Amino acid sequence: MIQHVWERASQSRYLSQLVIATDDERIAAAARSFGAPVRMTRSDHASGTDRVAEAASSSDAPIIVNIQGDEPLIDPGAIDTAILALLDEPGCEMATLKRRISNPAEIANPNVVKVVTARNGDALYFSRHPIPFDRGSEGEWWKHIGLYVYRRALLMGYSSLPVGPLERAERLEQLRALENGIAIRVAETEYDTIGVDTPEDLAAVQKLFSLTSSSITNDG
Repeated sequence: MIQHVWERASQSRYLSQLVIATDDERIAAAARSFGAPVRMTRSDHASGTDRVAEAASSSDAPIIVNIQGDEPLIDPGAIDTAILALLDEPGCEMATLKRRISNPAEIANPNVVKVVTARNGDALYFSRHPIPFDRGSEGEWWKHIGLYVYRRALLMGYSSLPVGPLERAERLEQLRALENGIAIRVAETEYDTIGVDTPEDLAAVQKLFSLTSSSITNDG
């Protein structure tokens, strides 16, 4: 799975270096087997952001992208969209993605994080609860896609920011930025995240890979 993530992320136009950060020797061995550079990190990190910060501390890259290792169908174009959202706004320190929700079941699903944004594209709030509340008009809801782009200075100091009541209540780390007055630019994408967290998720992704292979064979 990690190889699929690596190969797809490698197709991004704006990533100049790609590194797999892990504290697990099994993942490291798998990554090295297909030629990916690995940075071993501490095992006591409270979040993926902390792990990325440690890995990035040995680099002088001005912009760092946090790509989840459990999304084998990650879209390289979505990575570029998030990077450009930061590059196009010199005063912006952090960027992420959103996708319009078309499946009504996702609106009330607490595992699908929703986001609302201001007119300029900055995040107003992230929640596991359906936001906004629909009082009978034709509402629209947006799913947060958990891919993050940071300017180096923000990432290096992120773990030292105080955790506020919103982050504790929602258990959403990105709320730490908002609670500390840091704007998050949110770019729109058509990419829909498919993380592999359970055996059922793995089976679904394997089915998609099978269908894709079948389609390529039939077209040939």
